[in-house]
Amino acid sequence: MDILKLFVALAAGYFLGSLNTAVIVGKIYGKDIRSHGSKSAGLTNTLRVLGKSAAMFVLIGDILKGILACIIGLLLGVYFYSGEMMDSVSLLVAGAGAVIGHNWPVYFKFKGGKGALTAVAVLFMINWMIALLCILFFIFIIALTRYVSLGTISATMLIAIISFIPVFGHTLYFNMFISLITFIVIFKHRGNIQRLLSGTENKLTF
Repeated sequence: MDILKLFVALAAGYFLGSLNTAVIVGKIYGKDIRSHGSKSAGLTNTLRVLGKSAAMFVLIGDILKGILACIIGLLLGVYFYSGEMMDSVSLLVAGAGAVIGHNWPVYFKFKGGKGALTAVAVLFMINWMIALLCILFFIFIIALTRYVSLGTISATMLIAIISFIPVFGHTLYFNMFISLITFIVIFKHRGNIQRLLSGTENKLTF
């Protein structure tokens, strides 16, 4: 396996992911999003603090950087085969780098968002069926409870479970990727988990 290409994939993904859209949009609007609301540099906090237009820019930016990172990973062309199963390891590495960069951006003193939206964009590039199941379950939980954080956590846990089902035909590297992303998303939502347990978590208003 080409280690140099994997390093390039990780670096490219990380530097793209570090372009934290919420922080950039917040600065355009004259606010540091990390100092307002929940202090998270992500879509939900942007929506609450800056409104729908700003949130739309964040939505597009977070999705695009995940997709671009994956395209770079695909172009680097490092694959792993296990019987009839095949994964682009360079895509997985670049995608992981994008999520890590979003959460700990080098351009913004390593203080970023929670990585869920970028992770979903990356997942769509890897397996659209799992990603679609994730989004549908996310929407269902939010419609039921109005807790965005609970929807994110629940959908992440669902991905972690179904990714190990053999019918989806992925290798050990994909399972490692999913395990890493699951850990990152849950770790970054630990404050939300505490507020959910205490009943103080903010609900989304439609």
